[in-house]
Amino acid sequence: MKKIKSEKINTSSIGVVETQYYTFAEPGREHQFKSGETLGPVTLAYETYGKLNRDKTNAILVLHALSGDAHAAGVHAGQNDSGWWDDMIGPGKAFDTNRYFVVCSNVVGGCKGSTGPSSINPATGKPYALDFPFITVADMVDCQRRLIDYFGIDKLLCVAGGSMGGMQVLQWVASYPERVKSAIPIATTLKHSPQQIAFNEVIRQSIMADPAWREGNYYAYGQPEKGLSVARMIGHITFMSDQSMEEKFSRRLKNDKFSFGFDADFEVEGYLRYRGANFVKRFDANSYLYITKAMDYFDLSGDKLIPHGKVIPTRIMVISFKTDWLYPSHQSQEIVRLLKRRLVDTTYCELTSTYGHDAFLIEVEEQTTLIKYFLDKTYNGYLVAGHDGI
Repeated sequence: MKKIKSEKINTSSIGVVETQYYTFAEPGREHQFKSGETLGPVTLAYETYGKLNRDKTNAILVLHALSGDAHAAGVHAGQNDSGWWDDMIGPGKAFDTNRYFVVCSNVVGGCKGSTGPSSINPATGKPYALDFPFITVADMVDCQRRLIDYFGIDKLLCVAGGSMGGMQVLQWVASYPERVKSAIPIATTLKHSPQQIAFNEVIRQSIMADPAWREGNYYAYGQPEKGLSVARMIGHITFMSDQSMEEKFSRRLKNDKFSFGFDADFEVEGYLRYRGANFVKRFDANSYLYITKAMDYFDLSGDKLIPHGKVIPTRIMVISFKTDWLYPSHQSQEIVRLLKRRLVDTTYCELTSTYGHDAFLIEVEEQTTLIKYFLDKTYNGYLVAGHDGI
């Protein structure tokens, strides 16, 4: 790949933003999921940043990871809650809102405004709980497509996201290649390995083993806090690298001496407990079960991403990180090999970082340089074709 000169990042904020809601699949027109089950109505929470141009050719869909939501950038009124990719979305940033219209929606099955297990079932007046249909990544994308239709956007300039967001990016390419000008899957995979499925199964079992889970019907009693906290602690271990944990914690003690008990003696123990305790305040346990299962079901290997003999016009840039052991670089390289066998215009960038899987949220400068350059070349294709609608 051509070496690109790094540039100083513009850190200006996008400012105050508001979450909005789009509802479809009203009674009589319920949405059918890949499982064959139907559901309606379905609501998606979403946020937008920047302005959609006249020809609707500057739209970018940003896709969140497992525990993410629609709040990708800016802050909410009266709060100090910067979006999960705030360093990447805004004026002069990687996804430059002076130029592009950026959309991010909470996935179906989630718990941050979109319809999921914690939503009220209109037929019963109670939360769906385990009556909610099982979902797949393809279901998430199908629902996002409905939102994009609502905006009247025929073709997205780009779809981009990391981790489970990267899976959604690949699913967009598989399901709607004619509607995606370019794609940026980051720190992701074509399918989960047995080890990745195993981690998710331990996470699910830790939730379901908590008596407070009550077979999913805990909403009148409160979250299964112990199980969900342990589940998130397991997840956080996989997000970091051995090197980043050594640098952040090493074997430092919290109180300079052993408790000779089961208190959190080490700083790393205290960190994991803190993360787990905070997670139960913001995320629904059943959504965690449903979404991890959807990730395990995901499989676009072989001909499932792009059928043999089919040619697609989508430009794709795959990004991975050297110390990411949850979604290691060899899985990104497998994506690249498959795309090149299908003659897709593909670029691969492996970035050096000590942050492990979390790097896609932390390593801003290099990603900004790469993404700005990639989007500029993609968008110029529209201009050359005579679609300048700014």
